[in-house]
Amino acid sequence: MRDTKLRAAWRDLRGPRRDSGMSTAEYAVGTIAACGFAAVLYTVVTSEPVSSAMQQLVERALDASF
Repeated sequence: MRDTKLRAAWRDLRGPRRDSGMSTAEYAVGTIAACGFAAVLYTVVTSEPVSSAMQQLVERALDASF
């Protein structure tokens, strides 16, 4: 019971929360950053040098003798 009164007093002392809605903005920024990173990664992976290197890697792996 006393613990509850102390918590209520501490909340009153701190005042109102000023960061309401912050998590939504953080999620939005994180989502935009993830989409930007995905776009850059897609551009790199589908570029001609990377595509040909991956194709050569697969061809060498399939031609390997066991």
